[in-house]
Amino acid sequence: MTTLITGSTGFVGRRLVNTLQSLGRPVRAAVRAPDASLQVPQVVVPSPGTTIDAWRPLVKGCDTVVHLLARAHVMQDEAPDPLAAFRLVNTEMTKACAAAAAAEGVRRFVFVSSIGVQGNATTTRPIEAQDPLVPHSPYAQSKAEAELALRQLAQAESMEWTVVRPPLVYGPQAPGNMRSLMRALHRHLPLPLACVTDNRRSLVALDNLVDLLITCLDHPAAANQAFLVSDGEDLSTAALLRRLGHAMGHPARLLPVPNGLLWAGARLLGKGDMAQRLLGSLQVDIDHTRRTLGWTPPVSVDEGLRRAAEGFQA
Repeated sequence: MTTLITGSTGFVGRRLVNTLQSLGRPVRAAVRAPDASLQVPQVVVPSPGTTIDAWRPLVKGCDTVVHLLARAHVMQDEAPDPLAAFRLVNTEMTKACAAAAAAEGVRRFVFVSSIGVQGNATTTRPIEAQDPLVPHSPYAQSKAEAELALRQLAQAESMEWTVVRPPLVYGPQAPGNMRSLMRALHRHLPLPLACVTDNRRSLVALDNLVDLLITCLDHPAAANQAFLVSDGEDLSTAALLRRLGHAMGHPARLLPVPNGLLWAGARLLGKGDMAQRLLGSLQVDIDHTRRTLGWTPPVSVDEGLRRAAEGFQA
């Protein structure tokens, strides 16, 4: 049966479409505009704020949906009300797509959320899938609201739901912070992060995330569950930069600046969020995912970094 993928021209969506196609699985790509590089049937995504009926032709005849469409990676948000802007796309469009899917008899709706719905930092232990939702930003708030709405709708309509909450995703053509780090390493820029060795960050390679999403489409135990995902190896910022630099063939130039000075300087410049991403810890526990689905990340961190570096340099 056909799988509809929204956000199919994005970083994750494009790889998911191509992987499913290579496996011989029928795919329908929901796009904002026709994309000749996607060699699958395409449907155009309705505008934000449109009714459920506008979504029904997109999901008609589909057995499963993977909903990746989102407003994300907005570094300098110029929206007068950022939360409202995130809700319009991340919450309301998710609700409309899910309602249309339920009305058309879709069996399972897989929603790609974010680890941000459970916070942006860890101290004593990694985040677990059953921990409460404590979104830390307008983006995370909109994703948390979409999760709750999906669960309620799916339960009322007897449609299976699955939620996947990734941390930072890296791979070829990665957007956001990972691209910035690769650009800095490529330019041999000195980075004052040699002392950032005590933090731990969970990451997930693009191919590991795609593998889990494909698993969640059909695995019986994935129904009505939320899963965390990572590579299964957490790294300090300094270790990540050194291993990424090795993968790129551009050894990281790290300067030994004390963490306290970095934190103080970041707060003084109003860059506390950036400091948290570089200096703080954010770990996820994927034991629930492993046990429930019998899933193991197929790609190691070093192989994932090699693929990311290869894509960046290409």
